Amino acid sequence: MSIDALKERIPDFAKDVRLNLSSMASDETLAPQTKYGLFVAAAVATRNPDVIAAMQAVARDNVAPAVIAAAKSAAAIMAMNNVYYRFVHLASNKDYATMPARLRMNVIANPGVDKADFELWSLAVSAINGCGMCIDSHEKVLLAAGVSTAAIQTAVRFAAIIQSVAVSIEAGAADLAMAAE
Repeated sequence: MSIDALKERIPDFAKDVRLNLSSMASDETLAPQTKYGLFVAAAVATRNPDVIAAMQAVARDNVAPAVIAAAKSAAAIMAMNNVYYRFVHLASNKDYATMPARLRMNVIANPGVDKADFELWSLAVSAINGCGMCIDSHEKVLLAAGVSTAAIQTAVRFAAIIQSVAVSIEAGAADLAMAAE
């Protein structure tokens, strides 16, 4: 599946989403590895197979397989960390914050790609998953590494667009299923 095929599946009630997807696809403010890795990581975070397939297809045309693997690793490790650290942050009992997580996270130290890219992808996935503690942590690392606030904002904007594509397609599919009944 391609991004164009995704656009065709976005229902008319989500025209803005379709337009945002087009803008995102043509945006060149991020380096290719950063951009296409972000597409994959955010797509995996949506859990929508069609969105994942489309973003992986465009990434395969633009970056090495190692970048795609690292982006998937970012999504996978954040799926775990976002649940755990969101709990730690939201729990009334602050003792949890003093306890070791006991979660393996070696990929964060050795992602196989530029560390800033991996952190940016992790931040975007954390935004999709709604973990404020992780967002703050990744933003701090990114700023310390010299990543601009504009690049951070672009990454989160792209994640928001990719998430909205998944939601729109799923809502459209539900409408079709209801109409068929």
